Amino acid sequence: MLRAVLIYVGLLLALRVFGKREVGQFTLYDLVFILLVANALQPAVTGPDNSILGGFVLIVALVGTNFLVGRLDRLPQFHRLLSPHPAVVVRNGQYIQQSMRREGVEEDEIEMAMREHGINDLKDVQMAVLEPDGTISIVPKGSTIHSTKRKLRFRHR
Repeated sequence: MLRAVLIYVGLLLALRVFGKREVGQFTLYDLVFILLVANALQPAVTGPDNSILGGFVLIVALVGTNFLVGRLDRLPQFHRLLSPHPAVVVRNGQYIQQSMRREGVEEDEIEMAMREHGINDLKDVQMAVLEPDGTISIVPKGSTIHSTKRKLRFRHR
């Protein structure tokens, strides 16, 4: 039991590197990190007594690697490799079926996002965008779309 508590405390301290991100804000490499940590630390918790040092070494190695990947992700070339691009799934009140199939988005997911934005009818949607974080942004008809280098923005008229 003491090993489990020590590994837990060590991992909590190491995860402090993440800052204040929430699970919904995790990137692809954060998810891979969590999966690797879960798998790699299991022997340190349930294995022989000498495996606790190995657990701490794994924590440092994995957190360090994830931190390095996070820093590299600030480089545009590297960021493009790991980050998905926004995908338009509705344009001018029409579903874009090819884009929806490619992204794995169903009509009911788009309709739920429409309701969350106070829109009841598809014909009232100028554009719906599947964002890199998995949310669906809705641009109502009558809005002006401002395309920037990083994000699509809109302003009501």
